[in-house]
Amino acid sequence: MIDTTQEIYDFVKAVLFGVATGDAVGVPYEFRSREQMRLHPATDMVGYGTYDLPPGSWSDDSSLTFCLAEALTDDGYNLRTIAQYFTRWCYQAWWTPYGHVFDIGITTSQAIHRLRQILNSATDDLPLIALKHSGNDRDNGNGSLMRILPLVFYIRGLSDAEQFDIISTVSSLTHPHIRASMSCFIYLKMAEKLMSGVEKEVAYIETRKEISAFWGDHGFPEDEKKHFAKVIQNDIRDTQLYDIKTGGYVIESLESCFWFFMQKDSYRDTVLSIINLGHDTDTSAAIVGGLAGICYGFEDIPIEWVKQLARKDDIKLLADRFARKLKS
Repeated sequence: MIDTTQEIYDFVKAVLFGVATGDAVGVPYEFRSREQMRLHPATDMVGYGTYDLPPGSWSDDSSLTFCLAEALTDDGYNLRTIAQYFTRWCYQAWWTPYGHVFDIGITTSQAIHRLRQILNSATDDLPLIALKHSGNDRDNGNGSLMRILPLVFYIRGLSDAEQFDIISTVSSLTHPHIRASMSCFIYLKMAEKLMSGVEKEVAYIETRKEISAFWGDHGFPEDEKKHFAKVIQNDIRDTQLYDIKTGGYVIESLESCFWFFMQKDSYRDTVLSIINLGHDTDTSAAIVGGLAGICYGFEDIPIEWVKQLARKDDIKLLADRFARKLKS
């Protein structure tokens, strides 16, 4: 268990820097194929690749993660505040590395436009709550999974039913499908287990067991269970590397996150290995980087990478404020 302000701060810092550092290492390689990465693999934090930005530049993955953490810091769990902060990022370039938005996904862009319309026309949270699982298969990109990790500090210790309801509501602000919500639930359940202090092998066993039990107790749709077969019904480590994909589909992101997290033993190796599969490199590395940060601690994130991160002092301040809010 984590009890002291320092312990909470250590985990918050590991989460925020774990996501942002992975994101920044992956940004220069985004959209490169697996073959291109095989020929010219990532070995360090570099810059001036896909977006011609300096080393340490993070993207929308980190921006929206920081927005969620900031909202939880300023107003606790308040859907309207979360939605407002997402729109502030999109339209006012808030929580961006250099004052402009780049690499925003189509689904996320459309969803945040919808959020702005809701915020301008409604005075309560009901239209935001109504978004939950209101979408279709096209709403299963990885854009909610990439930003969801700060929510673990709010939902830890709640019942699984309460957790899934909150996670689904926050995920559905941009990706309103039960598959995206369940992906976030599985990811945060793993994070919660890691924060309890158990080894990652035990955390994974317990996550699979509890998710399976939740499905049975709460009638999770049978036709959705099949999408999680590699991660939940089976051990992801039994999947061959050539069957692991790193595109923008939320299931691919969940599978690749768990595969590399379970196979590697350090933050550096975990992040670089997933990037070297190519495609959605920044988001893949941000997602797995968050878990690796929790598991191995902030100290395991290469200091030379942290020193290059854009707005690193602002990230540290956010971590401090968020930790104090959580302890208050």
